[in-house]
Parts: sequence; structure tokens; C-alpha cells
Amino acid sequence: MGCSSPRSFSSFVALLVHFQQWKDSMKITFLVLLVIFPALSFCSGCENARKKRDLLLRTKRRWVLSTFQIEEEMTVIYPYFLSKTYNDKSASGKFRFEISGDAVDQGYLSIDENTGAIYLHKPVDREKHPRFHVIFDVYDKETNLKIDKKLAFNVDVNDINDNPPQFINIPETVTVKENQEEGLLGVEVIAYDPDEENSLNSRFNISVIAQHPPEPKIQAKWISERMVHLTVDGCFNYEKDKKHSITLEAKDHGTPPMSSTAVIMLNVVDSNTNKYMPVFKEREYQTFAVEMETHDDILRLAVDDKDSSNTDGWHAKYFFISGNEEDIFKLETDPITNEGILSITKKKKYGKITTVNLRIGVENIEPFSKCENGKLIKQGSKLPDSVSVKILMIKTNHPPEFQKTNIDVFEKEESDPGKVLFTPEVHDPDSTSFRFVLVEDPANWVSVDEKTGEIRTTKKMDRESPFVDDDNVYKVVIAAIDDDFPPASSSCTISIHLGDINDHKPHLVNSSLIMCGHRNNKVMLYVEDLDADPYSGPFSFHLDDYEDMKQWKLDPAYGQQGGLVTLKPLPSGNFSVSLLIRDKQNNIGRNTLEVQVLVCGDRYTSYLKKICMREDAFGPIIAGLLLFLLLLLAFSWTCQYLPFKDLGEGETQTPIFYNQEGGVPVCNTEVVCLPPTSGPVYIYSTKPTVTPQKMNNNFYQRNPT
Repeated sequence: MGCSSPRSFSSFVALLVHFQQWKDSMKITFLVLLVIFPALSFCSGCENARKKRDLLLRTKRRWVLSTFQIEEEMTVIYPYFLSKTYNDKSASGKFRFEISGDAVDQGYLSIDENTGAIYLHKPVDREKHPRFHVIFDVYDKETNLKIDKKLAFNVDVNDINDNPPQFINIPETVTVKENQEEGLLGVEVIAYDPDEENSLNSRFNISVIAQHPPEPKIQAKWISERMVHLTVDGCFNYEKDKKHSITLEAKDHGTPPMSSTAVIMLNVVDSNTNKYMPVFKEREYQTFAVEMETHDDILRLAVDDKDSSNTDGWHAKYFFISGNEEDIFKLETDPITNEGILSITKKKKYGKITTVNLRIGVENIEPFSKCENGKLIKQGSKLPDSVSVKILMIKTNHPPEFQKTNIDVFEKEESDPGKVLFTPEVHDPDSTSFRFVLVEDPANWVSVDEKTGEIRTTKKMDRESPFVDDDNVYKVVIAAIDDDFPPASSSCTISIHLGDINDHKPHLVNSSLIMCGHRNNKVMLYVEDLDADPYSGPFSFHLDDYEDMKQWKLDPAYGQQGGLVTLKPLPSGNFSVSLLIRDKQNNIGRNTLEVQVLVCGDRYTSYLKKICMREDAFGPIIAGLLLFLLLLLAFSWTCQYLPFKDLGEGETQTPIFYNQEGGVPVCNTEVVCLPPTSGPVYIYSTKPTVTPQKMNNNFYQRNPT
């Protein structure tokens, strides 16, 4: 038992061997891993470095394009080789070249897709195409994929001096006045060169290279790079040369220089120059006029002027030199005949026959000028022409002159006749003898003294008269007439302002009123007073009879209107009430008011309404009843008034025309039932059976409800 079997020992030895082998393999594995991890890390870094190197290489384009420029309008054989694209692998022939852009679309450029050679196919005008923008692409012939990103380049077109300067909107004709001052003519000339900007090819000068006639000297003055103004040195002469031809040249600085020309025609307009000034055809004029009158066109003054007609150098302008210090006369120019028109615009009294002496001059609207020693002088030394005008003023008969033609006079109405209201002051420059007459006196209230013009009242004047206006003014017109032949006259208006007095008593507007005794116990009293304030209302009302005070009272008893109120119910009938009405100045008006007390209503109205609303089936019965009722009403119904509508403000009457005094008219009332349409219809008719007595103008009547 102490010894192991051989087989067990060998198994143990084998196990030790295997363990040793496993241990050795683990060492080897560990060593290998120690070697592999750095190697792997190194390889990873190499790969990253390779990728970074490749990225840097790709950002640097492999395709090379030769930069180039072309000259416009080249005289060569087309197509003309311009440039070629290449790279280090272009010789392999595996690539296809392509370009695009406006230059290709318009047929100017093309590329050989195999070799990359670029060709120009026709001349280029730089003024139309100063630069071409071209897009370059390369494709792999096997995959037809782009090798690289798009490559863009510009083809610049170089300028040559192939365009002359050109005039822009140059005026063909220009009008200048003969008296044009030296300096700018007001003619603007602009030119433009389409060649390359800021180059010798586009820079130019403008100058006058020819003119006919040679005088006055016309030159071009630079204002900016493209603009000149024409100037003049000297005087134009319309009588000698009416037109001037000016030739301008615009010339650039290119090689060779190019230029263009333009011609401007100057049309000279006649002006007030040299020896032509207006001259009067007569050396003296005479005429006559009537004093104290205005006259249009009493004299026409004619002149000669050799300047062109209807120009400011021909139109005459007339002016006074002396004799019109009082500004009585006026001068105008006839625009058609160029004559001077003399008129009198203010009246003047000359007394005896008088001659007025005027001195009148003439010049043109355009100031006179003269060319001396080649220089224009405005307002030359030549003086305007003048003429003498004599006007005989004829005496006239002037009317008498009132010191005042409108007079205001103030007077109380109802003043006693014989009072002097006004005495006028009159002056006649031609006569001391004149008379006065009364022209207007619509109410015949005044008289006028023929010699003195004294106005005196002949009657009492009433402010309430229809001949007095709304402003309480009564107007009188008188006239003063001289004894000359023919006689002359003038007038004066006297406005008489009439002051009011308390000459009217207050009175009732209506002296007869109606009161519906069973409905209302009050009637309103309306008062009228023709006087104005402070001689009118408000008024105070009083009962003037002791017996009346037992049945009536006044409420209100003060104001513009009063109220009459019953103290107890009154039977139907007529009542007379004596009233005293005082104005603010205690002027008393006595009035008698007739009050008619009536029973206003119809006791049969509701009963008839019920009968008329029954159905037609009871026709015979209803007809019989109606006939019976009508007969009954015809014999028994006295005149009664219908119900009235209250018009508001607590009152029961409104004014209407009423023309009866005395008792109540006796009348019969008929009630007619009509066949119903949409409801019963009632017609009330009242027939008077007595003749009305004396009539009044106004009364207050109730309105039916």
C-alpha cells in the first residue's frame, strides 16, 4: 500500500509534462502579445499617416491650366489655339475633358475632349464680352465619373482702340438772342467712349474745330470728364448773320486715336440792339376830354420800330415823364398794333377851360443794348424817344354835393307833428342856386323845404306801421337839383330810427274759448302786445268782477300767458269773464272773455259699437233695431261734441280759426254703421241747424281723440 503502481506514476509524470508545456506556451503567448500590440499600434499610426498624406495630396489639384488672355477682334486663322490642360497622368489617355459657360454656348470657345486643348473660334468684341467665365471638368473614360472637383477660370479680353467717342443727345439747333452776353451759351454737349474705362482708349477731348461765320468766337469749356458747355466771346449781329454753324470734334487718346464730329446750328433771334429803338410818328398830339368824367382810350400814340415784330425788342412800353403827378391818367400798350393807349381813370374838377400838358416817353420791353468794340453793352447811351400831349378839359355841369349822402336820425314814435328832423348841407361847385324835393316818403309823414332842404314831420309816426322795417327804421329820400342846363341832381337818404313808447295795451288773442266742463276745468289765456320790450310782457292777470271771483280764479296769474280755472263744476252754457291785463309798465288792457262750457262726449258710442259688431246672421233684426235707434236719435239727440285729444303740456286747446260769437250752434248728429270689412266703421256727421252770428278771426278748439 505504501507504493504506487507504475501506471499511476507514469500518469503523474505525464501530467507534469503537460503542465510544463502549457506554462511554456503561455510565456510564448505573452511574449507574442507584447510584440503584436505595439506592432498593431504602429500599423494603425501608419495607416492614419497614410490617410493624412493622401488627404493632403488630394487637396492639391493635379490639373494645371495655363492662364491666358485674348485680344479683342484678333485677325487670326480660326479656330485659334489658346491653351492646353495637363497633369502627370494625362498622357495615359484615360481622361475626357469638358468646358462650359457662356463662351461655349455662344460659340467662342471649345476644348478637345481627348487632349484638353482650348480653341477660340471667332473674334470677340470686348465692349460686349470683356471677360469669359469658364467651367472645367475631367471625367474617367471607363467609369464616366468626375476625377476632381469643378475648376473655374476666367478668360480676359484685352481692349484695343476700336471705338471712337460718340456724342450723346447733342442738340441739332439752338436758339440764342442777339443780345446774348459773353460767357456760357447754355448749350450742353456730352460724349462717351465705349472702350475700356480709365484707359487711353476711352479718354477724349471735345473741341470746336470749325465755325461759320467766324465771329463771335465759339469755344468748348470742360465741365466734367464727359461734358462741355459752349461759350461765346463777342457779339451776335442779327442783321448780318442769322445762323451760325458750329462743328465739334470728340477725339480719344488711343493708338491710333479715333474721333467723331457733330454740327450744331445756332439760330440768332433779333433783340433790341444797335440803332433800332421805337420812335413816335408824330412830334406832338392834341385831344380833349370832359372834366369830372373818366374816359377810356382818349388818344392813341403810334411808333415806328424796325426790330422784328412781336418780339420783346419790338413791343413798346410807354411811360409818363411829366404832367401826371396826381396819377389821373393811365398808359397801356395795344399788343397787336403796338400803339400807346391814353385813358383818364380819376375824376377831377378843373373849373374853367384848362389845358393839361403831358410828356410821354417810349421804350421797348427788352432793354436796349449795343455792341461796341466787340463787347455787348446793355442800356446803351441812346435815350428813349418822347412826345408832347395836350389835353383840353371841357367844363361840365356838376350836381350839388351833399356833405353826407346817408344820415341816421333818432326819434320817438307818436311824437307831435311839426318837429324838424334834419337839415342837409349841400355844395354845388358850378352853381349857388338849387332846390330840394322829396323823392321817397311812403307813409307821407314828412315834408321838405324846397330852399333849405329842412325835413319836418307832418304826422305822428308809428313804429308798428308796415312802412317801418324790421329794424324799426323809416327811410326818407330827398334830392338837390341845380338850375343849370341840363339840370344835375344828387340824393340823400335819411334813416329815421323810431324808438318805441307804450302806446298799445295788452289784449287777448282770442276773446272766445270753449271748455269741456266734465273733463277739464282750465283754459289758457294768450296775450298780444304790439309794443316792444320793456313795454310788453310778462303780463299780470286780474279778475275785474266780484261775481266772477266766486266761480273763477287765475293760475298762472303772471307771465306771457295766463290760466283761467273754475272753482266749482259749471253747467253747460255761456259765461262772460271780465279780465284786467297789465304790461310791465302797468299799462292796463280790459278784456271780456266768452267761455262756452260744453259736455264733450257720446253716451251711445259703446252701445252702437256693440250693435255694429254683431254678425250678419242677425241682419233683419239688426236692421230693424238700427232703424228704430236712428229714428230715436233723430228726435232726441242734441248736438254734443266728440271726445278730444289732449295735445300735451297740460293744456286742452290749440289755436285755430273760429268765426262765431254767441251761443252754441244747435245741430243733429247722425251715426251710420257700414258693413264691416276688417272691422266696424263709424261715421259721425254734424249738421248745423242755425245761421252763425258775428264772426271773429281766431279761437281755440279741441282735437278729437
